[in-house]
Amino acid sequence: MKALQLRDAFGIDSLQLVDLPDPTPGAGQVLVRVKALSLNYRDLMMVKGIYNPKLKLPITPLSDGAGEIVAVGPGVTRVKVGQRVAGTFFQNWIAGTLTDAAGKSALGGGGLGVGAELVVLAEDGVVSVPAHLSDVEAATLPCAALTAWNALVDKGNVKAGDTVLLQGTGGVSLFALQFAKMHGARVIITSSSDAKLARAKALGADEVINYKTHANWDEIARQLTAGVGVDHVVEVGGAGTLGQSLKAVRTAGSIYLIGVLSGNAAGVNPVPILMKQIRVQGIFVGSREMFEAMNRAIAFAQMPTVVDRVFPLAEAQAAFRHLESGQHFGKVCLQA
Repeated sequence: MKALQLRDAFGIDSLQLVDLPDPTPGAGQVLVRVKALSLNYRDLMMVKGIYNPKLKLPITPLSDGAGEIVAVGPGVTRVKVGQRVAGTFFQNWIAGTLTDAAGKSALGGGGLGVGAELVVLAEDGVVSVPAHLSDVEAATLPCAALTAWNALVDKGNVKAGDTVLLQGTGGVSLFALQFAKMHGARVIITSSSDAKLARAKALGADEVINYKTHANWDEIARQLTAGVGVDHVVEVGGAGTLGQSLKAVRTAGSIYLIGVLSGNAAGVNPVPILMKQIRVQGIFVGSREMFEAMNRAIAFAQMPTVVDRVFPLAEAQAAFRHLESGQHFGKVCLQA
């Protein structure tokens, strides 16, 4: 089989497509023929050696893939050959709260990665994908979609009439936009690109803010809520934007801390969290139970996913460079 690997060094230029022996599922495992993959910012940091520079090479990267079960090992009863599935980001987080043990079972973190034509996963570590989605669309669900669902729906209990503030037009933010609108919420979204903001409006955003021309986007968000502040903020920027998010959110509102796109070195004043009784909730993808609930909602609503570009597996370097450029709107994917 063909597989992506970093063998001798980190870096996009070091990513190679290599030949490896076909794997065989053991007891309680399934063999998935991967049809499509999607890239996350975490994958980019992993490939560049930023996420964990102490990782021992070689590694097969990527956490998000979808395909078809082509073989099962002894004792497998939960799924069957021919079933269209996606792998769960945390192979051992089935339900409940995240534990230390489950947290060590993440795909694409230096252990098992799904960037290959065939991959062996635990039978408990796959979920059926919505039938109306293509393989490429389904591959966008395990990390970005579930992160947004966990934040707004599982933790946030977003409801009709709430106002949600989103940052940028990457995968998590656009899934959050779709889930917020699915639940009847009002959405304000920021970007540095007017063209991307126009596309976000077409996708359902109610208000848009260009943070390059309006650096005081927190003040504008408060103005758009009659000075009260927004109910929810999906915080993908990190320390560089958290201060403004604390100003934009209402008293007793919620901020879901997801990413570090703007870095993690800037100082953040914690006083508003105390004085405004703000809930700051860390979000790290989600459990299989959440994934299955999300997929039921996506299937019922016949919700599409937003795919920016699809590259052949052999052009993975170009796909990562496109992700790195920040020019994408939605998910960057690979066709296996």
